[in-house]
Amino acid sequence: MAGKKVINWSSLCLVLALLLTMLAAPLTAGRASASESDPTLEKIQKRGTLVVGLSADYAPYEFHTQVNGKDEIVGFDVSLAKAIAKKLNVKLEIKDMGMDALLGAMKTGKIDMIVSGYSATEDRKTQVDFSDVYLKAPQTMLVLKKNAKKYDTLSAFSGQKIGAQTQTIQEDEAKKIDGASVVSLQKYPNLISQLTQGVIAGVVAEKPIAEAYAEQNKSLAVVNPGFSADATGASAVAVPKNSPVLLSKVNAVVDKVTTDGTFKQWQKEANKTMFSGQNKSYWDKYGHYFVSGTLITLALAVVAVLIGTTLGTLFALMKLSSVFVIKAIGNIYVEYVRGTPLLVQAFMVFFGAQVLGLNLSAFASGALAMGLNSAAYVAEIIRSGIESVSDGQMEAARSLGFTKNRAMRLVILPQAIRTILPALGNEFVSVIKEGSVISVIGVGELMYETSVVQGASFEPFVPLIITSMIYFVLTFSISRALGFAEKRMNR
Repeated sequence: MAGKKVINWSSLCLVLALLLTMLAAPLTAGRASASESDPTLEKIQKRGTLVVGLSADYAPYEFHTQVNGKDEIVGFDVSLAKAIAKKLNVKLEIKDMGMDALLGAMKTGKIDMIVSGYSATEDRKTQVDFSDVYLKAPQTMLVLKKNAKKYDTLSAFSGQKIGAQTQTIQEDEAKKIDGASVVSLQKYPNLISQLTQGVIAGVVAEKPIAEAYAEQNKSLAVVNPGFSADATGASAVAVPKNSPVLLSKVNAVVDKVTTDGTFKQWQKEANKTMFSGQNKSYWDKYGHYFVSGTLITLALAVVAVLIGTTLGTLFALMKLSSVFVIKAIGNIYVEYVRGTPLLVQAFMVFFGAQVLGLNLSAFASGALAMGLNSAAYVAEIIRSGIESVSDGQMEAARSLGFTKNRAMRLVILPQAIRTILPALGNEFVSVIKEGSVISVIGVGELMYETSVVQGASFEPFVPLIITSMIYFVLTFSISRALGFAEKRMNR
């Protein structure tokens, strides 16, 4: 009897142990899965796409080139981004935009990470988290070759203008040079253009960048004026705050490629690609960029004018309303939009739409910003055109039994069109030219493609000449067409 009782107790203990194990398993699994992901990584994996932001005018880090007849962004930063996407088992999507738009794009969820020769500075660390450094590059100065001996020390630049890219460690170092004034521009090709024209004495650049431009342009030289070792660029991948699991996976990729020689091979390939296609003509290599940019510019202008004309008419009528609230809204909108730059409005739409949960593309954001901007000016054009029609016309229409709205639609507006049309034509021409501002958010319009050609060809001036001629042909043709239409209306 005693032996049988012991066996029952043993069986009971075994069953309890099994039950506890089964209950604990889901909890343990939950903790394990939670530690293997974070909100940013979950979003990427759910979407199946890793969206990487960069500024593709920074050869050999990232730049545009033709691969099998198609435009493609290449460089060792792009190779690193592809390796990270492969590690996460997702597709890679690259968004090219201005350097000063990258941080805002990531903080508002437009992009998932920045891989753009992005230096891990202390200020940036307060906003984002950085991976391990994958490339250290000392700061140098790019100068005209004839001035290389003259500018061999930092003190030699005292009293001179120094160029640097905005929101970079190079800009910070340039500001530390005693007595030098800093010219900060968004695109490196524009800095090189000012250097070659003698507007500035030098451009602060990381060694790989400076050597690339000096290799292509024999009038330039790279000097080491004595930047501090602390100024050495420490390129790292930037990810949103509180993304520890994503960061650990990025670090795993960075550690692997920097220790097994893969990254050095990517650098060699990028340097080789930079100078490929030298036997092709200029137009064969870069003509399609100008054609594509022109078409996008025209598309932006058409959409913006449609939005601007529709909303402009509405706001013009609101400004003419006898209801105080409606009139006030019309006045406030027109004065606010006319009193703020289009560049600010473009950023507000691009980032603001994301905050509101509307994931608008760069083109949609740019077209909407231009349309909203144009609406304020169109409203004033239409208002002044309506007010140019004699008050007697409205009184005559009302006396014939027309309602106020019907009189406005059938009597006043048709007469106002003769006054409005020339001004609307000028607004259309202005919209075409103002579209160049939208390039900062990554819309591939004409000025954006021009900067692409500048970065790929290392020619800062020739692309601008071609672009200016294209703009002139567009605006002159539209002006002539509108002039012809105006003459026909007069007859």
